[in-house]
Amino acid sequence: MLQHEIDECKQIIAEVSGVNTKKCMVCGKCSGTCPNYDAMEYHPHQFVQMVENGEIEKLIESPSIYKCLSCFACLERCPRQVEPVKVIEAVRQLVEAKRGPHHLDPVQVPAFLDEDMPQQAIVSAFRKYKR
Repeated sequence: MLQHEIDECKQIIAEVSGVNTKKCMVCGKCSGTCPNYDAMEYHPHQFVQMVENGEIEKLIESPSIYKCLSCFACLERCPRQVEPVKVIEAVRQLVEAKRGPHHLDPVQVPAFLDEDMPQQAIVSAFRKYKR
């Protein structure tokens, strides 16, 4: 990824999330409270720092962007109210926008469900792919 593409992605993520990544002091409290910590390659505080440092390509290719439950537990523990969940969601939206519109129809979602899937993931899938 070229520098101007990285800068463009950082700008899009900042606009979509509304998060100032410079506020993060990398204390890790957000990651320590994440219920899906063990399933993630990159953790909430790492997402924020990777966006700040321009490591967007690693994030875009990581399956961790889909492991976030969007439960906002990371926000509750952050002493600076950085909101890592919003950064992760913005990266997801960036990836999905690059894929193009309508790659998954809402009627296809039930085929991907299983008994162990959290309800939050189901609601989130319908919300995202209904547009």
